[in-house]
Amino acid sequence: MIESPALPDRSVVPGVWSRYTDLVVDRGEGSWLVTVDGERYLDYSSGIGVTNTGHAHPRVVAAVQAQAAKLLHGQQNIVYHEPGLRLYERLRHVLPGDGWQAFLANSGAEAVEAAVKLARAATGRPAIVAFRGGFHGRSAQTMALTTSRVSIRGAFEPLPGSVYHTAYPYCYRASGGPHDPSACTCDWEAQLELLFAQVVSPSKVAAIVVEPVLGEGGYVVPPAGFLPRLREIATRHRILLVADEVQTGFGRTGELFAVRHVGVVPDIMIVAKGIASGLPLGGILARRELMDAWAPGAHGGTYGGNAVACAAANATLDVIEDERLVDNARERGRQLLDGLRAVRGRFPRLGDVRGLGLMVALEFVDPDAPDARTPDPDLAHRVIAEALRRHVIVLSAGTWGQVVRLIPPLVTTSDEIDHALEVLTEAMAAAGA
Repeated sequence: MIESPALPDRSVVPGVWSRYTDLVVDRGEGSWLVTVDGERYLDYSSGIGVTNTGHAHPRVVAAVQAQAAKLLHGQQNIVYHEPGLRLYERLRHVLPGDGWQAFLANSGAEAVEAAVKLARAATGRPAIVAFRGGFHGRSAQTMALTTSRVSIRGAFEPLPGSVYHTAYPYCYRASGGPHDPSACTCDWEAQLELLFAQVVSPSKVAAIVVEPVLGEGGYVVPPAGFLPRLREIATRHRILLVADEVQTGFGRTGELFAVRHVGVVPDIMIVAKGIASGLPLGGILARRELMDAWAPGAHGGTYGGNAVACAAANATLDVIEDERLVDNARERGRQLLDGLRAVRGRFPRLGDVRGLGLMVALEFVDPDAPDARTPDPDLAHRVIAEALRRHVIVLSAGTWGQVVRLIPPLVTTSDEIDHALEVLTEAMAAAGA
């Protein structure tokens, strides 16, 4: 038997990749990761919201293997291929009504770039409005949109201009005090109107880009009236409404897309992450008449709509539908949220528990500070470390890193949720929450 050569030292990976774990993983199985030493970890990070169908779903693996044996790459300027044509057709029908068309890229950031370019080309307007706390990527244009943390963008000025930011309704951190989103008193609309009055005329705004639920910014679920009202404002000013569903899409929130919770139809929708179960794929959806604002050659890319990634996406959509994963996300998300809220009273430093579907957050604070909502990122990091010691992987979020976010795969089971709840309760106690 020939032994495999020893793995290189982990220092070969540059330190710019800030790390949650030092695990060296051999394989994934559903909700679990297995290390080279055979240790099993419940992965409630899902590769940052990517592996919605779990790790190595057999149907996705089979589709990837079959396509890889036929065609690895067929560039879109040159040829059509079957998995791409089938995926383009399927994506036409994931939003209400007719006339939708997709553009396929490699990633969420590329898809956001495409949305901005399309919005400017279609409207002839230069400006883009985004929301404070939002995350849209790490390329130059998407960093200009991103304000979730200064570490994302602060060292890379100057960034592309004509991007303006306004307030997102963050009910727990509202200036008037924390309140339930169902009785929201946030002044986000007044702040948007003030932006239009003081900084940029709405007649110059091509698009408003919004996450239906803030991702990196802290898994902030806005009040139900936010997106419908934003839709009305955008329509009144003939501004395109762009929904960034990179992290919320493909069942994550208990609907196929988060905008469905409130019946809002955007002009452009951005997708990535969960679309292909781990293969790099992203894209935008817009109506055909909007897509036609792009002349041939106005946008493109070498690898966008890769044949193997498209095959994985088709299989992913099959699994989501056939295994009722959207329903499971809704049910398991409710179980997770109810379980965490049930123990909240035991932890005075657990300021808020919130979420939508399998997109759940714990926000940690210092109740002894003058403002009892003062963020406590050190505590959040201790909770993450204590959970990892107990073989459960969760991540941080929030502007100060004060949020622990839970991103289970949509295939997770009731027993796995119960196990995670037990571990998280132990982790919070051990961390001093």
